[in-house]
This record gives sequence, structure tokens and C-alpha cells, in this order.
Amino acid sequence: MIDLIKESFERLINLVDLTTKRALFAEFTLKRLTCLIGPRGVGKTTLMLQYIKEHLYKEGKTFYFSADSVYFHTSTLLEFVDELYKLEGYRNFFIDEIHQYKNWSQELKNIYDSYPDVRVVFSGSSMLELLQGSHDLSRRVNTYRLPGMSFREYLLFSEKTIHSVIPFNELLENPTRFSSLGLTDRILSLFRTYLEVGYYPFIFEDPPTYYERIMQIVSKIIFEDIPNCFDLKTANLHLFKKLLGYLASIPPGEANTNNIARNIGVAHQTVDHYLHILDRVGLITLIYPYEGGSRQLRKPQKIFIHNTTLLHTLNSFSGTPLNQGNLRELYFIQALRDAQHQVFYSKQGDFRVDKHLFEIGGKNKTGKQLQNTDLPAFLVKDDILHPGKETIPLFYFGFLF
Repeated sequence: MIDLIKESFERLINLVDLTTKRALFAEFTLKRLTCLIGPRGVGKTTLMLQYIKEHLYKEGKTFYFSADSVYFHTSTLLEFVDELYKLEGYRNFFIDEIHQYKNWSQELKNIYDSYPDVRVVFSGSSMLELLQGSHDLSRRVNTYRLPGMSFREYLLFSEKTIHSVIPFNELLENPTRFSSLGLTDRILSLFRTYLEVGYYPFIFEDPPTYYERIMQIVSKIIFEDIPNCFDLKTANLHLFKKLLGYLASIPPGEANTNNIARNIGVAHQTVDHYLHILDRVGLITLIYPYEGGSRQLRKPQKIFIHNTTLLHTLNSFSGTPLNQGNLRELYFIQALRDAQHQVFYSKQGDFRVDKHLFEIGGKNKTGKQLQNTDLPAFLVKDDILHPGKETIPLFYFGFLF
């Protein structure tokens, strides 16, 4: 069986392309324990294999495998690493899908304590379980988060055009400094395409089956990841798909536990629990009010599908028309969230980020709602190419990482 796992590793290494890499690749470095987390489908496996191929493969001391292999039904991770360490001389282990292995946290700790010259990189899609499971390892683990592609990365992959990252504070200090972005050929058309298909990197592998593959990812999260991480009855898992479909069909501001409960036929306490699970596994995003005390005491003010491409996918399969206002708000949240900024709902504007307010809309949107505030406030407009002093084109936020 080990020989089959080795053969699979060799095939994957031979097939992986080093031409274009995600932005995170440049800062990805190995410690004794390195964790790579993010939603399914965003390229964690590819990043790991690219790193091996570019930096480690020639040394011959690195091994990649997935923890969901049937091999680990009868053998432990610790036994597997020990055999490859002693008999084959491997010192670097890249373990994919580690959340599929029940006792991963304890065994990683055992490997860390027993093999001081071994480096382990582990990845997983279920963010909550990885963070909870690694609690005892928190002082030892170097954690990286890989989101879906930014608009900047999409342009690099699809058009081979290179744009620099724009720091958030610099964008707000002087939006007009970046006016040259509006001169990029077909930028608004490319942005529309990105919203539809640009979040998951495998769009470039087989475009005709792209949405079907995304739905397969949704199914794997619901029927594999969620049961592995939460104590739920298998008979109830279909409710997560029903819940996602309902959320994709209504404006985010209309989603609350009571009306969701009525529409999918479960108790509102169950809906609240399921919403938090979907948020933690990367299928929705919960937006909390900035005002109103600690997060633990607040309820989410708005509920969004996790990203614009997933929203397009769900609407494509359900036949539900997209609301442009919702799509714009979701993109703003997605861009800021994936650039590691917290986004809050605010009564004074659509959203608050740090000490700044933002109102999101189309090209004819006015700043009326932002007139009575002492905070720095910005209009974020879709369908415009160039910024003003306090007006920023929506697509600009796609260059934050």
C-alpha cells in the first residue's frame, strides 16, 4: 500500500505546473509544524505540491500523502511517518486533508515531540476543526490561510497581467493614486467574468464542468467534512443544501432564523446552529453589527453566500435571478475578508471596516446615507473606472492581496 501512495505522489508531482502560483506561495515557509487552511477548492493541494517541486523534491527527503487514504483505516499517521523516517530517510511530510483523520491533533503532537528533525505541513478544509484541534499545538504551529483567488490573482492567471498589491490604508488615503487600474483593457468585462467564475482556481482546468465541480465540493463539505467535525445525524445533512439554496434566493437582509426556519421546516435554534457551521466551513459569511456589544451576544445582521462564484453557481442550478445589489455587497465583503480585514454591518452605512464607513452601489449611487457621520466615509461604486477623493471603484478592492 505504501508503494501505491508513493506512486500517487510521483504522478501528482509530475503533473503540477510551476508557471503560475498563488500569492501566498511567496511567503510560505516551513517550520517544524506548518498548517495550511482554507475552503475546499482554493488550491491548497496545488500550493503544497508546487512548494515540494520547487524547493524540496530534488533532495529526495520529502513525502506527500492524503490523510483520507484507505491505508489509514488500519494504520496510524504516527506508524506511517515512523516507517518512512527510519527505513526511507524522509524528513519532510506534507499531509493533505488531515481533518479526515480522527486523531490527527494528538498524533501530530507525538510526531513533533518524537522527531525533532522532522518538518510536517498539514492542510485541511474545515477551518473550525483545524483551529480547535490544534489548540494544544498553538505555540508550535505556523498557520497560513489560503482564500480563493483575488481579482488581481485572476488577472495574473487568465490574462498574464501583473499588478501590484494595493495596501488597504494606502487605497483609502489616496484612491486617485491608483487611477491607472481603470486604463487596463477590458477591466470591467474581466471583473464581471471574475465575479461569475473567478474564485476557484480550477476554472482554468475544465471550464465546461466548473459549476458542476463546485457543487461536488459543496456536497463533500456537507456530507464528509461536516459529519467529521460535528455531532450531527446523517439524516439531517440534506438540510444544509436546502438552507444554502434558500439563502442564495433571498436578499441577505431578509435572512433571519425565524423566516429561514419556516421555509426549510426546522426549529430556529437548529437554523442558528447550522448557520454557524456553514460559516465555519466556508460556505456562507455571517456579518455582525458593529454596534451592540461583544460578538458573542450579537446575532448576525446579514447572511451572505461565501463568495460570488458560489452564489452564481447556486443560482445557476436553481434558476434564481441574481440581485446586483447583493452581488456588489458580497464582493466587497469577500475582498476585505480574504485580505484579513473584519467587515461589520453599520447603521450609518452599508459596512464598517476599522474606523471607516462604506456605502456600496452602482455608478449612480449617492452619498446621502453617509452625510451625518464623523467617521471617514467612502462610496464604493460598481461600473465606474476611475476613483474620486472619496469614491472608489468596486473592482479596486480586488487588488488588496
